[in-house]
Amino acid sequence: MKHALSLRVVVPAATAAALICAAALPAGAAAVPKFATPKPYGTSFQSDPRHDFTKHISPRHDGILRGWVTYYRSGVAEYAPIRWAKDKTGHTEGHFEGPPEGDVTAYASPVAKNVVFYSATGCKGTTVTVKSGGLGAKRCSRSVLISRMKAKHHPALITVYRGAIVKVQEIYTP
Repeated sequence: MKHALSLRVVVPAATAAALICAAALPAGAAAVPKFATPKPYGTSFQSDPRHDFTKHISPRHDGILRGWVTYYRSGVAEYAPIRWAKDKTGHTEGHFEGPPEGDVTAYASPVAKNVVFYSATGCKGTTVTVKSGGLGAKRCSRSVLISRMKAKHHPALITVYRGAIVKVQEIYTP
């Protein structure tokens, strides 16, 4: 009988604790798993061996891509992988470059309504806001992200989950 009494107390207490923990998280935060983060300044293009580039442009498989948005329209972003190219002249440290002209390595995904965007230059684009490793640290709104997607190519770590872009973290380039 002692065991039955203790289970009557333990089970509801554990259920209540789980509900409290789940309520403390922002919506959708618990849903996106942790993915392996690529090097921000990696010198090779990331591959997606399961993606068929011979068919129409489609979302990348779940994960994080070092890339930039090449086109944005009606809630859908087209993006491509990028790599860091070291400068051989000695004038700068280097620059990011996309795939060569004619390469079909590109993806298209809708931008999630609750996308998380971390800027490397602040929400107004006037101050450097990076953490170690050159990744953006200032959280900005979805509208700021979309205006930057429309303006020009910004190097970033783009997280795709279930076919949608759920997080974008800019990579700082001076």
